[in-house]
Amino acid sequence: MSEADESAEDPAIPVEDAAVDRSTPLEVEGLRKTFGGIVAVDDVSFEVEKGTLTGLIGPNGAGKSTTFNLITGMHDPDDGAVRFNGEDITGLAPHEIANRGLARTFQIARELEEMTVLENMMLAPKGQVGESLWRSVTPGLRNDVRSQELDQLERVWEVLDFFEIDHLAEEYAGNLSGGQRKLLEMGRALLTDPDVLLLDEPFAGVNPSLEKRLLAHVHELREQGYTFLIVEHDMDLIMNNCERVIVMHQGRILKDGTPTEVKQSEDVIEAYLGGEV
Repeated sequence: MSEADESAEDPAIPVEDAAVDRSTPLEVEGLRKTFGGIVAVDDVSFEVEKGTLTGLIGPNGAGKSTTFNLITGMHDPDDGAVRFNGEDITGLAPHEIANRGLARTFQIARELEEMTVLENMMLAPKGQVGESLWRSVTPGLRNDVRSQELDQLERVWEVLDFFEIDHLAEEYAGNLSGGQRKLLEMGRALLTDPDVLLLDEPFAGVNPSLEKRLLAHVHELREQGYTFLIVEHDMDLIMNNCERVIVMHQGRILKDGTPTEVKQSEDVIEAYLGGEV
């Protein structure tokens, strides 16, 4: 965590295992996925470096969301491998991958609408002891549950404050605006103590004012040591905020480089940008 964060107006969100230096926590090698004979992802390979903002872009149908789903265990690949912090996580269930520190958000936020914002957030932390009849009649274990719950509640309020939605804590999630739901979902992802966050179109449908807030939070978290892989359709947003951009086209990697290199690529201009660079 940088010294600058200590003086920031927003409270810093602690990063677990920050001392562990893994230069490329996420490695994708030769991923392939077909659906009914249609090749959605074809031999996709890339790495995401620690502490960076990496953008994943491409036209509709390029395979971006399928790649996200393969990385996070929503789909099993036909071929290829995903390694996270040096461990092969290919084929693991989504919750197993999340428990290892690889969290994601979705294109359409998946909050529990009939629960409050606070209740949604309290479900996110991993490793919860939980309640049971056995624990309820065992004083020592009951105290452990209560102690953990109080610690988690304190952290939840820190995250709510960080995202400036603490005033919505008692509001039902179903009553939130689209942008507020994005903040809630990102907050829930942070509460899993991830090393890497995969954000699937986090700015889609968000008004310009809230988009700026979201971007500011992402940059601040990156400065604290978090790593991001972001799928987004807004070309300018990706080019202006990511150090590296991966371009997909027809299920394959078309270009992988800096924003300048991507903008100057004739292949990208022809396949995706339509000459407007």
